[in-house]
Amino acid sequence: MSTPTGFMEYQRELPADRDPLERIKDWEEFHKHLSDDQLKTQGARCMDCGTPYCHTGMELAGSVSGCPVNNLIPEWNNLIYRGLWREALERLHKTNNFPEFTGRVCPAPCEGSCTVGLIGDAVTIKTIEQAIIDRGFDEGWVVPQPPKVRTGKRVAVVGSGPAGMATAAQLNKAGHTVTVYERADRIGGLLTYGIPTMKLDKGVVQRRVDLMEAEGVEFITNTEIGKDVTAQQLVEDFDAVVLCGGSTKAREVEIEGRELNGIHLAMDYLNGTIKSYLDSGLADGNYISAKDKDVIVIGGGDTGTDCVATALRHGCKSVTQFGTVGKAPLVRDAVNNPWPQFPNVYTLDYAQEEAKALFGADPRAFSVLTKKFVGDEHGNVKELHTVQIERIVDPETGRKIYKEIPGTEKVWPADLVMIAVGFEGPENTIINQLGLDQDRRTNVKADYGKYTTNVDKVFAAGDMRRGQSLVVWAINEGREAAREVDKYLMGSTMLP
Repeated sequence: MSTPTGFMEYQRELPADRDPLERIKDWEEFHKHLSDDQLKTQGARCMDCGTPYCHTGMELAGSVSGCPVNNLIPEWNNLIYRGLWREALERLHKTNNFPEFTGRVCPAPCEGSCTVGLIGDAVTIKTIEQAIIDRGFDEGWVVPQPPKVRTGKRVAVVGSGPAGMATAAQLNKAGHTVTVYERADRIGGLLTYGIPTMKLDKGVVQRRVDLMEAEGVEFITNTEIGKDVTAQQLVEDFDAVVLCGGSTKAREVEIEGRELNGIHLAMDYLNGTIKSYLDSGLADGNYISAKDKDVIVIGGGDTGTDCVATALRHGCKSVTQFGTVGKAPLVRDAVNNPWPQFPNVYTLDYAQEEAKALFGADPRAFSVLTKKFVGDEHGNVKELHTVQIERIVDPETGRKIYKEIPGTEKVWPADLVMIAVGFEGPENTIINQLGLDQDRRTNVKADYGKYTTNVDKVFAAGDMRRGQSLVVWAINEGREAAREVDKYLMGSTMLP
């Protein structure tokens, strides 16, 4: 323990963010940083628990509790307190290949299960994590480490998102020759196309890609397996194939008027903006613009929130985010949401904070169900009709259902609508070509702990196997799948 009474002596402190009204004028990351002395103080708040729930990585009540990659959090908190930054970086890299990603975009379930949170505010774990890896790059400590010996085995990884990158990094460490296939024009999967630049600068992603290439990983872009190269050909050409294509089939809504112009899937909206920004700084105009429009985002999750932030930077006239769930309480419900579950409390994410600063109120509308879209004489959406709903227990089935509240109907003006209601599973091209088994949610069926499919030499990991999830879960899956592939190829494994 850094200091036995640190959690009582010091208060939780987070780095200040850039002013919301200033940061919506650009597409740069919005977080600032704590000083070394501030980080030392925050590290001193860690209790070094006998049972550190912060790195357990389990699922409780439908949400994540603790770190899915089992980061050795108390250890590097203590090292930061002692000023041993390089040693802290080594501990961090033992469990996490890409802390520069998780330190920026992970929702920090580790903090939700921090023991200090039982009596006060949790340790600022995520902030310390990002500080360690950023310091490592700044100091030149993060350098290519190619394997000393090659095994002669060749592995293909399909998909270059966090699961694919983690799989490739680990298998390369084991000495296998790894080729990663990506259908987009840039490597990174949702890290590049999916998460906006103000949350994750794409230079941060490219820096890690460059490092992996220097270590011997081959990346091939603009190549879609199943179309440009058949899945069967890949199986024939490589000693093992790992499918990390993600859960990319967007869930649709069956609402009257869905066919109207101006209604788009969220990822089409986000990715068009990201690509245009990376290609030309938005000068080419090849994106869906929200400028001077009344924008409605249907979906209360992270993707919907990113749509709000993007619309603000486009210069929208207004933006509203619909969610079917009710407004969360201000404090954790000790009975229905006890520690160490992830705390379900009311907060303003970065985009909602920006919208409130610009328009004067939280842009979210809670417990709202969209009934229909209405268009103008030209087939363009002009308004949404909604009703308030409440969640009740069906007396016949005992299941929780949503019930409309009479008299709460409302009409909302809208020139642009984004649908951000989740994903249904992986696309079926590779699945069908190889005859892969699927689970009841249409994900590739691969045993947890084995990651093996019903087809010899073919493994699956990440969202393609477990369904839509967090970046940190994808990294966990990639690392675990790499162990099993190494074991399959060599009979045993030394990978962690």
